[in-house]
Amino acid sequence: MDRTVSRGTRSKQVNTTKRRKSKFFIGSGYLDYQSVFLILTLLMFGLVMVYSSSSYRATMNGLESTYYFKRQLMAIALGLFAMWAVSHVNYRKLAPFSKIFLMVSTALVLYTKFFGVNVNGSSRWIKIGPIQFQPSEIAKIAIIVYVSHVCVVYSRNLSSLPELIKLIILPAACAVVIAIENLSSAIICILILGAIIYVACPNFRNILVLMIAGVVFVYIFIAFVGYRGDRIEAWKNPETSENGFQTMQSLYAIGSGGLFGRGLGNSIQKMGFLPESHNDMIFSVICEELGIVGAFGVIILFIMLLINFKRIADNSPDSFGGFIVTGVMTHIAVQTLVNIAVVTNSIPNTGVTLPFVSYGGTSIAILLAEMGLVLSVSRQTKLYDRMD
Repeated sequence: MDRTVSRGTRSKQVNTTKRRKSKFFIGSGYLDYQSVFLILTLLMFGLVMVYSSSSYRATMNGLESTYYFKRQLMAIALGLFAMWAVSHVNYRKLAPFSKIFLMVSTALVLYTKFFGVNVNGSSRWIKIGPIQFQPSEIAKIAIIVYVSHVCVVYSRNLSSLPELIKLIILPAACAVVIAIENLSSAIICILILGAIIYVACPNFRNILVLMIAGVVFVYIFIAFVGYRGDRIEAWKNPETSENGFQTMQSLYAIGSGGLFGRGLGNSIQKMGFLPESHNDMIFSVICEELGIVGAFGVIILFIMLLINFKRIADNSPDSFGGFIVTGVMTHIAVQTLVNIAVVTNSIPNTGVTLPFVSYGGTSIAILLAEMGLVLSVSRQTKLYDRMD
């Protein structure tokens, strides 16, 4: 993560606990329309691809061909409302509640271990009536807000390794709890934590120690859980491994797409061959139907969005806002990179969705609420500051 985010905001650093009183809700302010446009573009593209990749599966399951499309549309509508509402919240007012928010989200993740809904052999979901969600998605936002807050309030303690460890005990514990059932989400949480610390911490030695600790943490969870070792075997030898079927089908889809693809709606692998074609593996269908050109087009949209987020972070009114946007930017970048790497068999299968594009239900609504945090920071950016 580029340290220019820190340089762009450190001169305007303001302790969030000492900032003058301000309203909880903000009625107006600069709105980053470029980011909004890119988010909406990715969402609309995702809707098209969800319908294309899921219509056959829905029909075979005795459902309407538009079943998954309609559910995704409802989740997006809910998420856009959440994004609009959160964008009007003064993000500084969230700082005093960040610790409670993180502790509650950690407790919810732990609750799923014993009482959660089991999906594909893992208990990651909580079901309340018709609503089903993954607490780990909420935990990502909680970690972003909490770590951003402590990095501002205790900025002088970041140079001391023992003090730094004390500050990150809570988010690290949350990541450990998440890793029990969902290592991929835990890794994303660790990288979010690391990115914010990297931007805020002036001592590179401390950052290096945390990086080594993170690698050891991931190795331990992989080495002592059998099915994760099977995934590594499937990654190395997908042709011969018993668990390599999904990976091989994904590679077949990418290979058959060629430069310009088979055409929208003409994927063969989505016809019952490729598992999770509308979810984790939707990028494979994009490659098959739209080719390398279409795949690169999607990647460019994500890059443009991340560039916009970096600009917002650089011009944020204080360090707290800059750190929040850094955390969100890291979340989107890592999750996108991991999903594409899994689909192309560059890394072992992790079960991570493609942001804004994959079928997600409540997870996409939570993701859009997270985007509202970025827009909240942009709303409080002065125009003359933004042009400096």
